[in-house]
Amino acid sequence: MPIDAARALAAAPRIGEIGWDHKDVLLYHLGIGAGRPATDPGELRYTLESRLHVLPSFATVAGGGAPGVIGALSMPGIDVDLARVLHGGQTLRVHRPLPVRGTATATDRITAVYDKGTAAVLVMRTEAADAGGPLWTCDAQIFVRGEGGWGGDRGPSARPDPPAGAPDRTVELPVREDQALLYRLSGDWNPLHADPGFARRAGFARPVLHGLCTYGMTLKAVVDSLLGGEVARVRSYGTRFAGVVFPGETLRVRMWRADGSTVRVAVSAVERDDAPVLTGTTVEHT
Repeated sequence: MPIDAARALAAAPRIGEIGWDHKDVLLYHLGIGAGRPATDPGELRYTLESRLHVLPSFATVAGGGAPGVIGALSMPGIDVDLARVLHGGQTLRVHRPLPVRGTATATDRITAVYDKGTAAVLVMRTEAADAGGPLWTCDAQIFVRGEGGWGGDRGPSARPDPPAGAPDRTVELPVREDQALLYRLSGDWNPLHADPGFARRAGFARPVLHGLCTYGMTLKAVVDSLLGGEVARVRSYGTRFAGVVFPGETLRVRMWRADGSTVRVAVSAVERDDAPVLTGTTVEHT
């Protein structure tokens, strides 16, 4: 069986050293669409090294290695075809503001393997810490088509109800035609996002945008629209990837202030009749 759940869960964690500097942060910010307009003071917080603030979602690419959704495929007990893999969801908890330059120890482990019948879901946890203590914890939920059916735990299935009422803020974000090509330079080399032939083999008409690119674009919209551009106010951020985005489309990001410390978000593709892209999305903040 391509997925050996018991072996994956029992495996020792994979531990490695990662490092980054201002160039990595700047590249990531450009990859999620920062810098438009280029001289806007709010955008210069993301694009000018002398004013640089690190958007917390940079944690998903810090160190330049494979993201959790790819890294999980090389863990013990996991042997699956990349073309069957989809990123199902992502959560991030920030323990301290991310520094512009840093080194950290990253610890990866599979924390759950769920049997959905026609598919398997893996949860890959990455914890990063430096000399000052924990920095962030990321969980990547990885959906593997055709790998379920062994009679294992189905895992959680409850989903929050969509936000009610009119949103407090709505913004539209154009996705550049070359945005996936730029974003992949931060470390996610999955050919699904660049190679038309591979995309067709995976069941898509053409290459799709990285889910984590949409994830970063959305967090930036929330920070800029409702948190005064203060990246350090973000404490946690989670979402479920409900649909794909094609480069050249427009994202509609709707935001609701659920209470004094939580923003709920829904993201859709404007050109496809508001087809859902991100659902069950929350940003917790100070």
